[in-house]
Amino acid sequence: MKFTSYWLDSAPEGSPERSTTTVEGRTDVAVIGGGLTGVVAALHLARRGAKVHLFEQHTVGFGASGRNGGMATTGMSIGIRDAVAKMGFDKAAPLYRAYGQAIDLIEKLVTEEGIDCDFTRPGKLILASKAAHYQGFEKTAELLNTRLDAETQLVPKDELHREIGSDAFHGAMVDSRSAGLHVGKYIRGLGVAAERAGVTIHERAPVLKLTKLGSGHDLETPRGRIQADQVLLATGAYTRRPFRWHQFRIAPVGSFIIATEPLDASVCDDLLPRRRVASDSKNLLNYFRITPDNRLLFGGRARFAMSSPQSDEKSGKLLRDAMVHTFPQLSDARIDYCWGGLVDMSIDRLVHAGERDGVYYSMGYAGHGVQMATYMGRQMAEHMSGVPEANIWRDFEFRRIPGHFGPPWFLPVAGAYYKLKDRVS
Repeated sequence: MKFTSYWLDSAPEGSPERSTTTVEGRTDVAVIGGGLTGVVAALHLARRGAKVHLFEQHTVGFGASGRNGGMATTGMSIGIRDAVAKMGFDKAAPLYRAYGQAIDLIEKLVTEEGIDCDFTRPGKLILASKAAHYQGFEKTAELLNTRLDAETQLVPKDELHREIGSDAFHGAMVDSRSAGLHVGKYIRGLGVAAERAGVTIHERAPVLKLTKLGSGHDLETPRGRIQADQVLLATGAYTRRPFRWHQFRIAPVGSFIIATEPLDASVCDDLLPRRRVASDSKNLLNYFRITPDNRLLFGGRARFAMSSPQSDEKSGKLLRDAMVHTFPQLSDARIDYCWGGLVDMSIDRLVHAGERDGVYYSMGYAGHGVQMATYMGRQMAEHMSGVPEANIWRDFEFRRIPGHFGPPWFLPVAGAYYKLKDRVS
């Protein structure tokens, strides 16, 4: 079993050496973070004619952008009904619609840049873990279909076998617009596209210090310094010094994934005959899908902990138990991959993007990063180019997480709270 991301392990390298570049001089924009937000923003800024340098601590796609479930789905982390109750329909509706627009943007970029990343739109299957959850689906589907022009269908329990080879659920809701893709090929393809547009990518070049200089900034890295007129921080759950203000507003929550050996096509037809991407309805949810080479990928917040080799292995064992509970027919399937990554959670589970002390930022995708990081990369490029209304999250207060001073000691407490909610809700 490999303790590494299946997506990154199975994607072609295809990129030039980026860890020996010299950092010096001036640039129009410095982008910090080589995930989807940073790379897509850099690409779009370069398309507008800006000189862009991107700085990544590890390699492009090393973080959440290469460690997720490979799903791009509609719907907000807090749920559309909760969003409407919290902020009203008129404010919640454009936020919800942005998630669908984000999936369209992925498809557009894949087509424009010729990125072969197995992009498909099979739709998403949201499974009711309890009977009461299906009743909630009925209310959600009515709101989506009548007021937001969604394409949502309900699947009662007695018809569920047409969607999934499992008896563990009480019905489902299907959104037909959601997508699946090979995120390793996607992020690496975007990196090549950004370079083709003129972006200079510096890998293994973390920004160690940021100093304000007049209307711009001086950035210090292990390989030199550079001055930038504008700076975009796009580090999500991996935000650390010198960006403490942002770090204290994001909880880095571990999300863990296993992937089986390649399965016979007949087995895949039994598990997910329509090849939809899927998740259950718990707070500590599980999500799963069939990969392009017929593996079952099965992930979730098995433990509220940070990712590390030991943590990934412990979580992998829990996920295998959950997978076999969901799909008993996989009790003998070999597990080939087990890995973890970090999800960037804000206290209100909303995206937060804007500007502070002359530094632009976008983060807090709360498990919806494939589509929203892509979308916000483009939107922040527009915002930084003089179109502030492109950033629909600009007026939301980015509140600090109480008691967050560095290492997220509070994760086990949060995990216990959500486990309790899953038992009683």
